[in-house]
Amino acid sequence: MTEIKKLKGANMDIDLIKNKKLHWEQDRCPLEVKDGKQHKCAVKDISLCEYFKGIEYPDKVLCAFTNKLKNLR
Repeated sequence: MTEIKKLKGANMDIDLIKNKKLHWEQDRCPLEVKDGKQHKCAVKDISLCEYFKGIEYPDKVLCAFTNKLKNLR
């Protein structure tokens, strides 16, 4: 069974790139944490990431990235 993480703070553009201008708490993309590159799960109804598994209300990205990282923020 695939482990699904729920990443907080996604908006409808599903942009998980850390941005200090945001007024809500936002988790970082675990793939971005691993490789240091900027990643987006999806943009306006288009999935860009193989680990993107959808959205859960309110504004949580479901992510199936399986790397066991202790700290995702």
